[in-house]
Amino acid sequence: MPEAASFDYWILTFSAITVIVTIWMGFRSAKTSKSASDFFVAGRSVSVGWNASAISGEYLSAASFMGIAGMVMLSGYDALWYPVCYACGYLFLLLFIAGPLRRFGAYTIPDFAEGRYDSPVFRKIAVCFVLFIGFFYTMPQMKGAGTTLAYIFPGLPYWVGVAVIGAVITLNVALGGMKGITLVQAVQYWIKMFAISVPIFVLLSVYGGYGENLSVNQSAADVASPPALVQTVEPGTPQRLALPEKAPADEAWIAPFGPLTTKAATAAGLSPEESKPLSLLYTFSLIVALVCGTAGLPHILVRFYTNPDGVAAKKTTMWVMILIGVFYVFPPVFGVLGRNFLPELYAATGSKGPDKVVLELPILIREKYGILGSILSGITCAGAFAAFMSTFSGLLVSMTSALAHDVYGRMLRPNSTPAQRMAMFKWCAILIGGVSVILGALVEPLEINFMVGQAFAIAAASYFPLLFMSVWWRGMTMKGAAVGMLTGGLSALVAATLVNASTLALDKGPMGRLFAGFGGMNDFWKEYPLLRILAEQPAIWSVPLAIGLMIVVSKATKKTIPEDIRMKMLVLHAPEKLGLKQEYIEEHQGMGH
Repeated sequence: MPEAASFDYWILTFSAITVIVTIWMGFRSAKTSKSASDFFVAGRSVSVGWNASAISGEYLSAASFMGIAGMVMLSGYDALWYPVCYACGYLFLLLFIAGPLRRFGAYTIPDFAEGRYDSPVFRKIAVCFVLFIGFFYTMPQMKGAGTTLAYIFPGLPYWVGVAVIGAVITLNVALGGMKGITLVQAVQYWIKMFAISVPIFVLLSVYGGYGENLSVNQSAADVASPPALVQTVEPGTPQRLALPEKAPADEAWIAPFGPLTTKAATAAGLSPEESKPLSLLYTFSLIVALVCGTAGLPHILVRFYTNPDGVAAKKTTMWVMILIGVFYVFPPVFGVLGRNFLPELYAATGSKGPDKVVLELPILIREKYGILGSILSGITCAGAFAAFMSTFSGLLVSMTSALAHDVYGRMLRPNSTPAQRMAMFKWCAILIGGVSVILGALVEPLEINFMVGQAFAIAAASYFPLLFMSVWWRGMTMKGAAVGMLTGGLSALVAATLVNASTLALDKGPMGRLFAGFGGMNDFWKEYPLLRILAEQPAIWSVPLAIGLMIVVSKATKKTIPEDIRMKMLVLHAPEKLGLKQEYIEEHQGMGH
């Protein structure tokens, strides 16, 4: 549409303000980040309110702000499992992991892994998965960055947006570490909440309520034919146009098993009845990945080490559930409105497709209300910037900490001073940021939310079994934990990578040529849709595989259970009034760490 294609100074202004304020807060916070503790765990002094806002700001990524709306528009109501399970995962985290993890005391999850099993080797394994999960999760954030900048500056290549935003966030993290980004992420949560809710209220007041817009699809599905022109509540406002061929029919779009979960079965030519078991399998695997994956994300888990104690960690988790639950009410509404009023997005791919529906919708009311449309679109662009900037900041801190603290400070230079580790933190931030930009430039054809779901699946098959079993089963041995985590995590990683490579091979642009060698796999997936689902959503088998191996190998090596396991379990679970809580790092400072 011509309005969206022209340069808009209001959109640029709101977006620029968000970026400038982010950089300013980063510089300001950097002045207070003096010690290694500040860089890695914000001095363990973050209050419940600030930390809940910061975790919510970090968690509500480009997948939440842009991806959910795009996926609901593209795939219909079976995509709603994403926001539901994103929020439900925190209940799991609250009940089983948040308190014990904080009571143990550490800077990073690899710290916990080594401390629980007295094994420096296990730290190395844990570090690898921080990087695997982190890079998988940075790719959709970079897709959000490239999509948003390509929208603000029509004609700007996608990769330029990825590079610019990557550089800004890397600078912020290198300056202030964890303490530097905590304030930024907390403020960005409220920016996102404002940016996602205000345009929805205005759009619904102009184009009718949510129920009225949804009923357009339901009424069309009832007569089993696509609608022609459907008049909206107010004459003269945009009308719902006939959907293009690439759009799913209304009947499929509002079905419990829609285009998302039936994709593999449809490609294989199966009937709706034949595809139902496969759709159920896809759905269950997705639920396992999202719920368990939330409890296994390193950049979220490390946040609990910034709380003063375990009680504060549990309170923080409860508030996070409330904050993100309220947020997730809004993105699906954008998806429904986008289907009604922006059907042309179905015909586009990559950064021009449904993933940008949140940015495009507010522009629709510019004809009627003039500058208000531009202001609303500027607000949503600012929210999009806050989304991918806050999440990428957290991921960068998590991965950089793994390199600077675990690899450099523990493995390569165990006698390094805190000042040397802080300097290495800054160099590692630049390295990780550069790699993330390169990976982000490769994934334009992939859906934002789809990529995030795969990152969750890898976390669910690696860190979740490690933490859950280590916290609650005293019979776990280092060998059992390592074998289970490696097998489950690497299996999920390889399966997800194969699906992504075969999907990229279908792209008509440069990515298709780059991944052309994987094109033959798409014929294999059509012949074996069950294997396609198990590879695309590996959590249903990789999580039980990891836990099962942990139990079997631990039973076989029970002689190697740490001698002080009773004390460690007491530290993890005893009420903090007993004074058993430890700071794992402080205990090792005398060893030159």
